[in-house]
Amino acid sequence: MCHESRVVKVLDLQCGQQHSFEGWFGSEEDFQSQLARGIVECPVCADKTILKMPSAPRLNFGAHREPTVQGPLPDDATPPGPPEAQPGSSLTPVAKTAEMAIPSLEQQAAFLKALRHVIAHSEDVGERFADQARAMHYGDAEPRSIRGQATPREASELIEEGIDVMALPMPAALKETLQ
Repeated sequence: MCHESRVVKVLDLQCGQQHSFEGWFGSEEDFQSQLARGIVECPVCADKTILKMPSAPRLNFGAHREPTVQGPLPDDATPPGPPEAQPGSSLTPVAKTAEMAIPSLEQQAAFLKALRHVIAHSEDVGERFADQARAMHYGDAEPRSIRGQATPREASELIEEGIDVMALPMPAALKETLQ
């Protein structure tokens, strides 16, 4: 029995909205080709403005361990950890603030899970969304969960009429299995 092995290049990618995700490609050339053809997109928001982020392979040094502090620190010693976390540091924790504004991978996964739930438990009425929402609101159609497209003007008019609507990004990738 012969098994063919194929090398896969895993890249850390980020869209223009700063959503981080992995992309798996056969090679750097494969990635560049797909990027140039516009077929690489963010699985969260479908943005096609993609940046390849710096990444490092995981290196396992076995016995290597971070030094640990034994016993109490002297009064004039600096506690271990990043400088921005230290009391009295002159560095502003800008990076930490920026990190908090970007959704974590767990938050992105939860958002995708919620969108998949909406897709699975609602009817896609397409461009008839505004008409269908009005018909349900005024009792001319049976209430049900629907989704579809509406222009910003249609959405504003629905809200003015007291009809609750919410815009959700629905990337095409949500309708397929994500790896």
